[in-house]
Order: sequence, then C-alpha cells, then structure tokens
Amino acid sequence: MNFITTVLAFLLALGPLIIFHELGHYAVARLCGVKVLRFSVGMGKVVWSRRFGKDQTEWAVSMLPLGGYVKMLDSRDPDAAPLSPDDEEREFTRKSVWRRIAIVAAGPIANFILAIVVFAGLFMHGIAEPGTRVRAMGETTAAWQAGLRGGDQIVAVNGEPIGAWSELNWEVISSALDKQDVRLEVERPSQGRVGFELPAASFDGLDPDADLLGAVGISVARPAPVLGKILPGGAAESAGLESGDLVVSVDGKPILDGIAFIEALRPAGGRTVQVDVNRGGRLFTIPVTPERDPQSGFGRIKAEVALAPELVTVSSGPLEAVGRAVRKTWDTSAMTVKMIGKMIMGDVSLKNVTGPITIADYAGQTARMGVVTFLIFIASISISLGVMNLLPIPVLDGGLLLYYSLEVLTGRPLPERIAEFAQRAGVAMLVMLMALAVFNDVARLL
Repeated sequence: MNFITTVLAFLLALGPLIIFHELGHYAVARLCGVKVLRFSVGMGKVVWSRRFGKDQTEWAVSMLPLGGYVKMLDSRDPDAAPLSPDDEEREFTRKSVWRRIAIVAAGPIANFILAIVVFAGLFMHGIAEPGTRVRAMGETTAAWQAGLRGGDQIVAVNGEPIGAWSELNWEVISSALDKQDVRLEVERPSQGRVGFELPAASFDGLDPDADLLGAVGISVARPAPVLGKILPGGAAESAGLESGDLVVSVDGKPILDGIAFIEALRPAGGRTVQVDVNRGGRLFTIPVTPERDPQSGFGRIKAEVALAPELVTVSSGPLEAVGRAVRKTWDTSAMTVKMIGKMIMGDVSLKNVTGPITIADYAGQTARMGVVTFLIFIASISISLGVMNLLPIPVLDGGLLLYYSLEVLTGRPLPERIAEFAQRAGVAMLVMLMALAVFNDVARLL
C-alpha cells in the first residue's frame, strides 16, 4: 500500500510541475507569435495525442514520465517541411532575441510563480508546526557552551524574527553555509530577552543536509512527562503507576520530558528503578521493573507518555502572505544555488545530489503526513525544478539563455558548429548527473 501511495504521490507532484513549466513556454510562445507544433508531457515515444486549435497543435503524452517539452516551428529542424510565407513569420528563430529569451525563461519563471502561489495560500491558511522553545541540552554541546538553556524560546536569529521551528532551522542552515556566527535572541522566563552567539566553528565539518541544530545540541522542547493511558499487563500497572502521574525523576536523575523518561527506561530492562512521581500534589517513590523487549533489548513499562512538541500556527493576511511567499521562494532558490556552488567547490558532499527515487520517497512520506506537508513539498520541488533549469548547461533552459545572452552581447547568434558541440557536452553532463543521482538514491535505499 505504501508503494502505491508513493508512486501516486510522485506522479501527482511531478506531473503538474512539468505541465506548469511547459505551459509557461507554451503561453509566452503564443504571445510572441510563434507556432507551437506539439505540447508533450513526458519524453520519448508518443503514446497518446490529440490535435486542437487553429494551428492543430498536438497535445501528447510520451512514454518516459520524467520531463516534457514544447516543440515550436523551427527551420533548423531536419524534419521541418518547407515553410509557407505565413509560417515563416511564426518560426522561432525569426523572432527577436529578446522574444526568444522570454519564451525560454517562461518555463522556470512559471515554476517560481507556482511556488509563490502555493506558499501564499499556505501562509494565509496557517501552518501548524513546532514552536521555538528548546529542550534541555547536554553541558558538552555547543548550544550549552554558548549560553542556551532548556526552556529558552528563540525569538530571533541574526536579527530576523522567527516564530516556528522551520524558520529557526532555515536561518541556522543559511548561516552555516555562509560560515557566519549565529546570533540568537531568546525569551527566558527568569530573565526576559537575552542574546547568545553560536560561533561559526560550531558547524565545521557538519553536513548541511543533516540535522545541524541537533548536532550543536538544539532540539525542540517536549511536553512534561505526564503519564497517559496505562496499558493492562505491563510493568507500569504492576508497579502501581497511574494515568496523570507526573514523572519527576528516575533513580534520582531529574526527568524533564517524555523523551528523557523513555531514555532513562531503555537501559533498565529487567532491572528495578526508583521512579519519583507527583500525583495530585503529593510526591511518591515507586519501584518499577521495566520489561526487556526481546527484539530491541530496551526496557518498557507499557504506559503512554506525551511526546509531541507544542505546535504554533502562523498565519498571515493576503498581502503579507504574498510577501512571505516571495521571500521564501527567493531564499530557497538562493539556498539551492549556494548548495550547488558548495558541491562544485567540494565543501558539500556529492551525496546530496538526489534523483527520482529519493523524490518519489519524499513525495510518499509527505503525502502520508497530510495535505499541507505535501503542498510544501510540491512548492519546494517546483523551486528546485526552476533553479535546475536555469543552470547554464546546454540542452537546459539556462544553456539556451546563455546562448541568447551571448547573441545580445555580440550581435550575432552562436555559430551552429559550436552550438552542436555544446549540446553534446550538455547531454553528456546531464547523463553523468543523472547517473550520480540514481547511484545516491540506490545507496540510500541500501
């Protein structure tokens, strides 16, 4: 069932993005007076097609679902028939270089516009996500040494106000990529607003694609360790623990949240521990002997304890939502370009190059999490698709834009022989990138 969900989510995510991208090319081509011969979703052999409109444009579905294209009337096409006088005026290469630039750039721009629309809708709707209160951290972590303490609520990073965990994570990753110190402002119950600084050296040697916050000791706060349902036949019931008990300590070690309680019981399978609980304002010490799980070896007592972090919902009015969406799209695009640059320079591992298998896996995971999470994933992939198509690689939109930019500067088109050589080099580069992406995908699965 999960496999079917993953495949359907992948097609539902990638299909509309490809269609929207190609519709950008198609719409601007028509506005610029270029005749469109075919609009294809997918590459390779056409498996279904219908012709519509005055120009009898062929709308097709092709065999390979990874991509699509808009075929315009082009005199360079060896299969093109002799052009009528009317068609000569509507041939792609006869248009001004600025119109050709607009047609080629329209695809990636359409992806950015789609991301802005999706993010704006989500920001108006409101996104429920963990807040920025932090969990207690170890004294050896970089966060502790910088001055952070459990219970602090981070309200700004490098002067930028934040209200949700994703915003905190984003700002920290951006600073780590730029190798900058991270200035944190927190609200502390006993002191009010105070500031701390995480030095850039705290992130040296860490993979930006990994959990940077966790690596320096920052994790989201969890609820107090209050016991929920006590399952029958377990160690909790046998020991006399009750629903509503607030766990204070285990063997004298303070327990601040549900995760800490689970971590304290894990190594205690088959061994009695002293659990101090607060029950209705009275303190009790209860001996508990966790059962040892035969598979994992961890201790368990068969009692529910709250683990989900406190959620906050950040919503905006229409104008503010659009502004936030534009900034989010710009920042995500800039981050993608930075990551590509870091990979080229060797500062970031090439393992971060992902392909269709990983995208499909994430599509399935986010679809199972809910509509909001899936829409965030679609918007993020749309941005990546736009950025990747703008890379100056021949056969991509960015390569064509490079050709036309040179034409603007020199006043004449790129010689056909050079363009043909560049096309071959671009195809070879794309094949190598795809091979690397698929290799990384398979390595992750294994």
